[in-house]
Amino acid sequence: MTTTRRKFLTTGALAAGATTLAAPAVHAQSPIKWRLQTYAGPALAEHVIKPAIEAFNTIADGQMEIELYFADQLVPTSELFRAMQKGTIDAVQSDDDSMASPTEVTVFGGYFPFALRYSLDVPALFNHYGLKEIWEEEYAKVGVKHISAGSWDPCNFATKKPVTSLEDLKGLRIFTFPTAGRFLARFGVVPVTLPWEDVEVALQTGELDGIAWSGITEDYTVGWADVTDYFLTNNISGAWIGHFFANMERWNAVPANLQQLLQVCFDSSHYYRQHWYWAGEARLRVEDTKLQLTSIPDAEWDTVEAEAQKFWDEIAAESETKAKVVEIIKKYNANMRAAGRPYRYG
Repeated sequence: MTTTRRKFLTTGALAAGATTLAAPAVHAQSPIKWRLQTYAGPALAEHVIKPAIEAFNTIADGQMEIELYFADQLVPTSELFRAMQKGTIDAVQSDDDSMASPTEVTVFGGYFPFALRYSLDVPALFNHYGLKEIWEEEYAKVGVKHISAGSWDPCNFATKKPVTSLEDLKGLRIFTFPTAGRFLARFGVVPVTLPWEDVEVALQTGELDGIAWSGITEDYTVGWADVTDYFLTNNISGAWIGHFFANMERWNAVPANLQQLLQVCFDSSHYYRQHWYWAGEARLRVEDTKLQLTSIPDAEWDTVEAEAQKFWDEIAAESETKAKVVEIIKKYNANMRAAGRPYRYG
């Protein structure tokens, strides 16, 4: 009754073959599909988001695919948060402020006046000073995954008439972000809210006198340099804080390896912007001539920065979470000033 090796190989192979033949066919799973809308129009999206999405789709190799939509393409930018929270869209690239996020940290998204001098201040604050954990906690409360934060360009004025003093700002109708507008109103600016795609026409028709939405790189990239004449070198922030977000249920349904891939690709987007904006902000001031540069004297501009400190304290008084973020920003800037050049000077 001993089974020989020859017999085992023969009968075993037959049995294995029978098992294989009897097994049901396995079909490849359909790819996970996400719809992501960015705050950016098509020309700007070519730099701030499209390469990262294309890289993700390539590397995901059929396991997952992200469909990219531009500013206001599916929903208005001001409705991005609600649409993502409800699952109408799966993910968003935006700042907290312009997408009307109902969180305690919304006021700090976009341009929080004078909190940042350089683009590197954003990842430093989020990854080394605790802002990342605060944002994750605040968004988890409302069913949204905060994936990552990154920096964009500074906030300068591009205007139809020259601005060389604070007096020149009074009465100017300026397209800007909610919190930036709230602060600039102290100096006589009239903040105007419009769909992003309508800004260029509004500048041409005189509905707007200027914008405080970006640095000079975006002014040239999206065409605003063609419909404004002057660029104010003073800025109210050295970098815009933007983020990637996702509906929490959709995020949790994505396998861990693809979640990691999303993180890596979005981080690559953050890195690209670091050098694209940094190079563009200097090169376009020096080498291109569409916009004439103007400046407000430092002594006068110092009063704007001093007013920002009062603004911070007013925001901090609104809630415990806001107070915590303001305290972190103050601590960070104190360290930068104490460190001296190249971190802070002047």
